[in-house]
Amino acid sequence: MKNVSSNVRRLTTLALLAAVAVVLVAIIHFPLLPAAPFLEYDPADIPIFIGTFLFGPAAGFALTAVVCVLQGLTVSVQSGVIGIVMHLLATGSYVLVAGNVYRKRRTRKAAVAALVLGTLTWTAVMCVWNLVFTPIFMGSSVQDVMEMLLPVIVPFNLIKAGVNSVVTFLVYKPISRVIFGEKTGEKTEKAT
Repeated sequence: MKNVSSNVRRLTTLALLAAVAVVLVAIIHFPLLPAAPFLEYDPADIPIFIGTFLFGPAAGFALTAVVCVLQGLTVSVQSGVIGIVMHLLATGSYVLVAGNVYRKRRTRKAAVAALVLGTLTWTAVMCVWNLVFTPIFMGSSVQDVMEMLLPVIVPFNLIKAGVNSVVTFLVYKPISRVIFGEKTGEKTEKAT
């Protein structure tokens, strides 16, 4: 019976996080860099990162897939299938890396390492996939996109993933306490 209750709590929490992600992108989104107004910041990945830390990389990836499709069919229709795929590639790569790092050691240091590695992975992955999909989406050449990599694509992805990582770091522990009570499985490190 306890296992059923745990599974229900897990599915309910993941569904709630998916809903919050869609609402966040609907109400908060704005361009960060004037050179690429189509690249918008939104905090929708924060609930996905939290779900990844709570339940692991597989659950985080499944949550990512659900949110990508929901957002792509509702609040981000203008980006179409390419937007769904790009979101899945960016956030999916992040949650797989960050989730696996954090799963091994559930400490604050490991959380920081996971968030930093997730951000760097996201940025690297998006450099590659922007070369593939942005020419199709924008009707531009690969050369045009290559010229945007350092001044636009890299900073945008570092900022977006970085800001969402910092917010996740700040809110994860209080949220995990609400969901699981005081015992979250995270070890507290002693100050030395």
